[in-house]
Amino acid sequence: MPNLYKQFMDLQPPKPLMVGTVEYVIGGVATVKLPGGAMVQARGQAAAGLRVFVRDGAIEGPAPELTYTEGEV
Repeated sequence: MPNLYKQFMDLQPPKPLMVGTVEYVIGGVATVKLPGGAMVQARGQAAAGLRVFVRDGAIEGPAPELTYTEGEV
């Protein structure tokens, strides 16, 4: 018998990988500022001021310190 929930979840688009700077951490939950100015909260180990990768509310690891540029196509 097929797993209907898994089949349904496979139809959903993958969660995007975002990068941002940790503003502060309270109780293991970090508030991360994204390049566009939006703030997201994510679980995981991080310290204020570090750049991190965030996906689906979880910190996936440290991100490199690169210059952010935006272009319109």
